[in-house]
Amino acid sequence: MANTPLMPKATAVWLVDNTALSFTQIATFCKLHPLEVKAIADGEAAQGIKGLDPVLTGQLTREEVERAQNDPNYQLKLHGSKVVVPETKRRGPRYTPVSRRQDRPNAILWLVRNHPELKDAQIMRLVGTTKPTIAAIRDRTHWNSANLTPSDPVTLGLCSQLELDIEVEKAAKNAPQPMVGEPAETLMSVDDSTSEDAIAAAFSLDPNTAPKREEEEEIDVDAVFANLNSPKEADGDDETDGDSSNKL
Repeated sequence: MANTPLMPKATAVWLVDNTALSFTQIATFCKLHPLEVKAIADGEAAQGIKGLDPVLTGQLTREEVERAQNDPNYQLKLHGSKVVVPETKRRGPRYTPVSRRQDRPNAILWLVRNHPELKDAQIMRLVGTTKPTIAAIRDRTHWNSANLTPSDPVTLGLCSQLELDIEVEKAAKNAPQPMVGEPAETLMSVDDSTSEDAIAAAFSLDPNTAPKREEEEEIDVDAVFANLNSPKEADGDDETDGDSSNKL
């Protein structure tokens, strides 16, 4: 509940003109000085201000006013107003002091590199800049891009650590999350990776036409030893005769 009525001077003007309340009662209710209320009553102050009925706006009841008029020591109690005053929201980029404006490109570069998940609107709220400036720094087309140095906006005094943490947390919540229960990919075994189907799939081949591995030939041990024990061929005999003919 507000402690001060809406438009205190206009309310005081109406109470002075329409009630028999004392200057002190009106001053206490409207948070004004009694001499100021007296000046309003004498026409020396608040000239041209139209009175505001606190009963009509729901800040006072007629019973409350009558009770205060009958008891000079009674203080009026403010009730909740029926008039809802909308809160003014700040629009546009955050205001940055002139002495800090030259640091904004460095802060934007720091945010783009260290927190790429932040959206342009979030960076605008943090350092008070515009989308074209952010885009120029992202694309390195900024006029002073070669001389920019990434700098923490908190250290530069452009925003508080709490504000930065809140924006980063929001960006993390909006980031796409991996599917829950999705099976993790595992490596194939050697037998599976070297199978005919795997080779065909790797080379986009038809398993029926894919090259097949040659089956290993079985070695006949008896045939090997039979060849070793067989008599020498004729060529060997000729070489022996040649050697004997050369002997003296």
